[in-house]
Amino acid sequence: MPPPPSRLANSLAIALLCVVWGSTWYGIRVCLEEQPPMTSAAARFFVAALAMAAVTPMLHRREGVPAPRAWLWCASGLTNFAGGYAILYIAELRVPSGPAAVLWGIFPLLMAVSGVMFLGERLSGRQIAGTLLAFGGIVTVFGGGLGDIDSGNLGYSLLLLLSPVVACTGTTLVKKYGGGTSSVVLNRNGMFLGALALAVIALLSEDPFAVTWTTRGVVALLALAVFGTTMTFGIYFWLLRTTPASRLALITYVTPVIAMLLGALTGDGAMDGNAWAGTALVVLGIVLVVSKK
Repeated sequence: MPPPPSRLANSLAIALLCVVWGSTWYGIRVCLEEQPPMTSAAARFFVAALAMAAVTPMLHRREGVPAPRAWLWCASGLTNFAGGYAILYIAELRVPSGPAAVLWGIFPLLMAVSGVMFLGERLSGRQIAGTLLAFGGIVTVFGGGLGDIDSGNLGYSLLLLLSPVVACTGTTLVKKYGGGTSSVVLNRNGMFLGALALAVIALLSEDPFAVTWTTRGVVALLALAVFGTTMTFGIYFWLLRTTPASRLALITYVTPVIAMLLGALTGDGAMDGNAWAGTALVVLGIVLVVSKK
């Protein structure tokens, strides 16, 4: 078992995860300006999987636990990576990065409900109130520009909500059947399978070989793969073993705010009053769901 990080190292790591994960939403938008969605997602996870493969032997030895069963990393790869990100990349063709992060913020709420239904957990009154409050926030976000049927945003926004649902399915399976197994092997194998599935979809629906890879697009893709995927998941699983869940929960409700601020600063879509009000309600709801009693 690795030694617990110092409080300063802990705080810096959490802050780094918030900033990097908060910026990945805009990074996806940058990639989609010139890369077809499935091609971009497949390339991201192939690079991330290769980087994860480079560090997995060392990290697996430190974990000291067996590899997960093949069906489990297959399920994780097809849901958390292939399915979830395929939907997300398609939706972000139209949904601005900030509101996209807010809509995806329902993930911990879905996990709370899944815990009750499949993992034998119970929701407190505070968590139920938080779930309802966050749902009200999502409705508020849709009341602005995302709900404009004429703009075409509504359909893509509703589609985006399927992404955390798919990811919740895979994560629930991992939580139920993956205890005591290697998280790095799970992620490495799942990323490779997810990248392969995304590549097959790209070959069937797009023309990956016709993409013009500009410096800006390549830098954004590499940043998403290395920093937004491999590095962040590595840090997260390191913290997961040594840090109270209440502190890690900070990541969940700070990330959408950073994504909204970055989107506003870069002019990525119109951040209307409904988007900001909905963000506040979603964040407050998440705080109630994931914080300690």
